[in-house]
Amino acid sequence: MAQKILLDKINVPGIKGYEVYRQNGGYASVEKALRMTPDEIVEEVKTSGLRGRGGAGFPAGMKWSFIDKKSGKPRHLVCNADESEPGTFKDRYLMEYIPHLLIEGMITSSYALGANLSYIYIRGEYMWVFRILEKAINEAKAAGWLGKNIKGSGYDLELYVHCGAGAYICGEETALIESLEGKRGNPRIKPPFPAVSGLWANPTVVNNVETIASVPWIVNNSGADYAKIGIGRSTGTKLISASGHIKNPGVYEIELGLSVYEFMNSDEYLGGMSSHRPLKAFVPGGSSVPILPANLIYKTATGEDRLMSYESLSDGGFATGSMLGSGGFIVYNDTSCVVRNTWNFSRFYHHESCGQCSPCREGTGWLEKVLHRIENGHGREEDIDLLWSIQAKIEGNTICPLGDAAAWPVAAAIRHFRDEFEYHVRFPEKVKNRDHFTEEPFEKVRHLLAKQAV
Repeated sequence: MAQKILLDKINVPGIKGYEVYRQNGGYASVEKALRMTPDEIVEEVKTSGLRGRGGAGFPAGMKWSFIDKKSGKPRHLVCNADESEPGTFKDRYLMEYIPHLLIEGMITSSYALGANLSYIYIRGEYMWVFRILEKAINEAKAAGWLGKNIKGSGYDLELYVHCGAGAYICGEETALIESLEGKRGNPRIKPPFPAVSGLWANPTVVNNVETIASVPWIVNNSGADYAKIGIGRSTGTKLISASGHIKNPGVYEIELGLSVYEFMNSDEYLGGMSSHRPLKAFVPGGSSVPILPANLIYKTATGEDRLMSYESLSDGGFATGSMLGSGGFIVYNDTSCVVRNTWNFSRFYHHESCGQCSPCREGTGWLEKVLHRIENGHGREEDIDLLWSIQAKIEGNTICPLGDAAAWPVAAAIRHFRDEFEYHVRFPEKVKNRDHFTEEPFEKVRHLLAKQAV
């Protein structure tokens, strides 16, 4: 059985409540942390190799070490619970079913950073989870884990949950901070980075739910023990939100380094495809990462097994690889239309762009319009190259990564499935009648294109 760090106790009856959580070892990491120095905890997290689980994968301990300790200003820890990436729902699962794990991680991590006022910024649509967290915080405070002089240690901490207004852009850490301050959620130009000037211009660390929830295990066991799990620089476990044409959709905790083939086909995990239709493509890390076709899912371009790790999934760059991202694992069979899927993603990114940067504000709108035209049977031959040109002008030219997130899916779809775009342009009546991708769909596309070429 694979090692479970986050979901080990999630099925214990009553684990959502404080008493059962405490009886099952809850808050032990806080007790241990209060006997350590903050720097010792930071070193354990650095030794663990824990990387940010929100998508970027930056080493958490290194990020903690950047926080400004010399200015004398108050420090803050902010948990990014604004889980809005299409295809991703693992943070919601943690907060809904074992909320005290996050609260414990927030206390331990805040102590390590010297923060006395910390926040959980939660997605606006998660109101029922907001109430669960509020209850858990009140229970923890009543038991003496929050407030003044925690357990006689002399350490003070107040923890609050702040509910956002439902903006995807607020998942970007500086836009989140702007929103938390009561302003419009627009990303800030960096530097300065939040570790120097974040919330109310104070030193601030922003970490994802899953990242912070991993800290109690590291403190209780050791960073070295955590580093033994996983593979290479991809240490520990990872939560995966799995959806699409699979038998067993849901949230899974895997050891990094598991092969994509085993994750896809093992009964312990996804159980294979949900019907007799063959696998066509998958998105391994949420809607913002490049889609991969069937021939690159299980093997890298060099013929090695594709693994569930940061390095293996990105092997070969975007030409033949993708990203682990936030772990939103979406599987498509061959009845799926890549053009329609890409248009749907582009609609989302156009809607969620804050409009601060011209390439993103204008470019995401053009991507949506051109993809809509192609998907609805009005496309032109030059539209495919136009899409490629637009995405290239967005990528790398915006303040925050939302522009990249909008560009990468379009680029990957054209790179790997250009024939589908050509099919939409050359056979508009079939597209309008929605009879493409029914029986033997992908084979039909290739056959018709080949026949027309002759």
